[in-house]
Amino acid sequence: MDQIGNIVTASLTVYALATGIFLISENRRPQATLAWMLAFFFAPGIGLLAYVLFGRPRKAFSRRNLLGEDLEGRVVSLLRPILGREDEAITKLSNNSGHRRLMTLVRRNSRSALTTRNKVEILQDAAAFYPRMMEDLKAARHSIYLQYFIWRTDGFGEQLKSILAEKARSGIQVRLLYDPLGSRADFNPGYVADMQAAGVQMVPTSPLYRIHTISYRNHRKITVVDGTIGYTGGMNIGDEHIDGGKYPSWRDTQIRLTGEAATLLQAVFMVDWQSATGEDLFSESALATENAVPAEGDIPVQILTSGPDSDWAAIRQLYFTMISTARRHVFLQSPYFVLDASIAEALKTAALSGIDVRVMLSAPGPSDILAGWAGNTYMAEVVAAGVRVYLYTKGYLHAKTISVDSEICSIGSANMDIRSFSINYELNAVLYSARLTTELERAFERDLAYCTAFDVAEYRRRNPLLRFRDSVARLLSPLM
Repeated sequence: MDQIGNIVTASLTVYALATGIFLISENRRPQATLAWMLAFFFAPGIGLLAYVLFGRPRKAFSRRNLLGEDLEGRVVSLLRPILGREDEAITKLSNNSGHRRLMTLVRRNSRSALTTRNKVEILQDAAAFYPRMMEDLKAARHSIYLQYFIWRTDGFGEQLKSILAEKARSGIQVRLLYDPLGSRADFNPGYVADMQAAGVQMVPTSPLYRIHTISYRNHRKITVVDGTIGYTGGMNIGDEHIDGGKYPSWRDTQIRLTGEAATLLQAVFMVDWQSATGEDLFSESALATENAVPAEGDIPVQILTSGPDSDWAAIRQLYFTMISTARRHVFLQSPYFVLDASIAEALKTAALSGIDVRVMLSAPGPSDILAGWAGNTYMAEVVAAGVRVYLYTKGYLHAKTISVDSEICSIGSANMDIRSFSINYELNAVLYSARLTTELERAFERDLAYCTAFDVAEYRRRNPLLRFRDSVARLLSPLM
């Protein structure tokens, strides 16, 4: 027995030293390193599984990074007409240091060119988005590229299947990426078979049960038609956007881009397509930027991407900079509010310095109870600093928007949560337009009619056990 005890003790000692050296060498924040060391030691099996699923650093994605590096040179060459005008555009549009700082940040942390030849329309809710997209799909002449986190095989999914199958049979190139985990609910495998039989190449972004990627979901929403018309924002594909699904109604925001920004959306899709399938779609004709210029349109746009394989937490840095450079006000919309330390500090600092900071969130519903519990603690924290937080109660608020000083706004797929900032593949469009930003802010103000303010005093009067429940849920923030 003593010999067995000695072997166990020696094994645990070697395990503790090996995992400790491994984690310390990653140079994470001290709190994170200590947390993982405790998890590895006190719950070896569970701790190791959690690390594999959620804790690996960006170096775990070397294959995808090499793909991006390999493509970067060719993409830069194909986008040279846009890049050649970028320096002049930044100089011309940087009428204040805040704008210049943001443009430069997005250019460097996401390698995103500033495009200026664009027409942009903000589409509020599926009633505006779906019919417009279907018109563009039906008018496609060369190619249709679609990428969505959730693609439901319900009534609206069937409508799109008919349109896409018809276009594919007529010779149009139709490619579709969907996230298998996001789309798992009510997903009919026969739907994919029907699409492929019609000539539509419909494939998952990654195998559902591959341990290496199971937690790192592709949350982007992209439609590109003929390389000249693009859509992105918060909306996926499904009847729930029309009828509300589990909720009384669904509130969301999408944008339609015509011009050079659509070309950049297509480039993002092409990288994700090659990562998923190995097929290289890049060519001179595929990214013919001169064909993407609309007859009218001069809106400056940057397309910003981030993911667990990115060099920088690009969208988190975008939000941090937009909040910290605000001079008058910041308006935010998101279904979730699960913050990391940097964004929480930016919001509190802005509010304490006199900036009007307003955050609109979806009231917790049947599908996001745990995130709602954790969100309560973050709401109490920022409201104490002067941030005004509103809960949208008319239905489900799924929009992901931020606007600053009626001058700059961003609309995209990233929620205000740790998962979107660190774990998911996300995409946001940054619009440098006072007109569009004002339009977005007016929509925010209209939505206030359906909101109730979060009352921090009332929250502190709640049953201590309920507040402790919320604090426990907060511990799981990185996994939500």
